[in-house]
Amino acid sequence: MKNSYDLVVIGGGPGGYEAAIRAAQLGLSVACIEKRVHKGEPALGGTCLNVGCIPSKALLDSSHRYEATKHELADHGITTGDVQIDIAKMLERKDAVVKGLTAGVAGLLKGNGIDWLQGWGTLLDGKGEQKQVKFAPLEGEETTITAKYVILAAGSVPIEIPVAKTDGEYIVDSTGALEFSEVPKRLGVIGAGVIGLELGSVWRRLGAEVVVYEAMPEFLAVADKEISKEAAKLLKKQGLDIRVDTKVTNAEVVNGEVVVTTDVKGETKTETFDKLIVCVGRRAYSEKLLAEGCGIELTERGLVAVDDQCKTNLDGVYAIGDLVRGPMLAHKAMEEGMMAAERIHGEKAQVNYDTIISVIYTHPEIAWVGLSEQAAIEKGYEVKTGSFSLAANGRALAQGEGVGLIKVVADAKTDRLLGMHAVAVGAGEIVHQGMIAMEFVSSIEDLQLMTFAHPTISEAVHEAALSADGRAIHAIQRKKRK
Repeated sequence: MKNSYDLVVIGGGPGGYEAAIRAAQLGLSVACIEKRVHKGEPALGGTCLNVGCIPSKALLDSSHRYEATKHELADHGITTGDVQIDIAKMLERKDAVVKGLTAGVAGLLKGNGIDWLQGWGTLLDGKGEQKQVKFAPLEGEETTITAKYVILAAGSVPIEIPVAKTDGEYIVDSTGALEFSEVPKRLGVIGAGVIGLELGSVWRRLGAEVVVYEAMPEFLAVADKEISKEAAKLLKKQGLDIRVDTKVTNAEVVNGEVVVTTDVKGETKTETFDKLIVCVGRRAYSEKLLAEGCGIELTERGLVAVDDQCKTNLDGVYAIGDLVRGPMLAHKAMEEGMMAAERIHGEKAQVNYDTIISVIYTHPEIAWVGLSEQAAIEKGYEVKTGSFSLAANGRALAQGEGVGLIKVVADAKTDRLLGMHAVAVGAGEIVHQGMIAMEFVSSIEDLQLMTFAHPTISEAVHEAALSADGRAIHAIQRKKRK
């Protein structure tokens, strides 16, 4: 540790560590401050690697393999015996994946000559040419370090609600839901967003009866309506009891069970669960991050105010990821981190916020990029759409995944692709084709003229593009071909 650096990054999550690495590649001296201690050890990688994206995907994969083995292999002529799940072993594997990745990030920082400072970082003064940052180590005395530039990347934490206060045992947040030592017989979930659907899916596959409460009147209102309707149908068929327009008014532990009270259009109901997961969203984590008088402006929502390049109101101070406007997504934070580092170095970097992908890792996955049909209409576009069901896709049927659909949204006047949406096996990979096409300002005709390999799931992208003009080959089109 030194007393002064070119850049201090406060936060070692995906956005923070990528910013630190990119800055070091560009020749800056860099320190990355991270306070997290995970399972007794200091850890980089933020929420994503430790208690978010990565461990949840590990459990999603394990639970999917268990369900497929138990219920789907017979269709392939494969006979199995009495299939059992070892929860402790499943959690052990999840922890090993996390530890391997976080150790890898530590190695990347070391290999790039970055000082990893284990503890709390607080911006004391960001107004001068040399910024002052207080560093409070996990062990030892506080000190003040200076830097010409600072990147704030402290991330976010789960939102707590007064009607369902978490206790870490019966009523838990998303972190606690990754550590159940046994499968709950009945599991309640507050929030039918990304986290609620994913964690609900994990424990439903392992045998829990799952009820998901959603206060909003529509399921997945942020997604394209055609996609959210199809997703709701498939998830309910799998056994997720999703209840929209249902407000949880109280949750309390009584005799080792969680009693949940809800309001459904004025009618009060109560239900009992073994566990309750509260996942109604996340909030920017700014505790101890900003000292009083440091000079940073905040928005009405408590986010750090930034411009399109993530620059704050103070010269030389940037803020990225969940601390600022936009979706709370790891890949958005990563790109903002690299943009900030390159801007500091004098580059002309910019993030294209119009092509940020969203993915929900249920099975099938739900994913989208760009504008939904409804959003495009609201923006004044004359819209044309095309969609194609995987029930008519040879590869999907061959692997027993013939459910869901892929949809494209385009400007009817210019033929420009505005968005791609999917609920399908591998949807999170599929929509990257839409993202790349949008980055190159592709038209629907461009997609129509491309040759997609057969048999692949990606052929459904081609058919959806053809469908936009009534030309799909493997579906009966309602409108005549022009």
